[in-house]
Amino acid sequence: MAYLTKIGNSRGVRIPKPIIEQAHLDNVELMFKVVGDGLLISPDKKSRTNWREKIAKSIESNKQVNVDHEWLDLELSSDTEWQW
Repeated sequence: MAYLTKIGNSRGVRIPKPIIEQAHLDNVELMFKVVGDGLLISPDKKSRTNWREKIAKSIESNKQVNVDHEWLDLELSSDTEWQW
């Protein structure tokens, strides 16, 4: 059982190490989401993290030769208008 602990003007909760390891929460930025009467804590997974390397690895492993390098090398100006 865990209880909220006062930390300045905020509150905190201690999460047991086995739960942190099982949920892959160690040394990552966390995302909080209110769900019904509870709180969902999950690692903040950036969908575009290392995307260029992942695509290059996929292309290499699938031996695809018709690669649009001009598209792959485009700089991303902003992804705020994207809906995920």
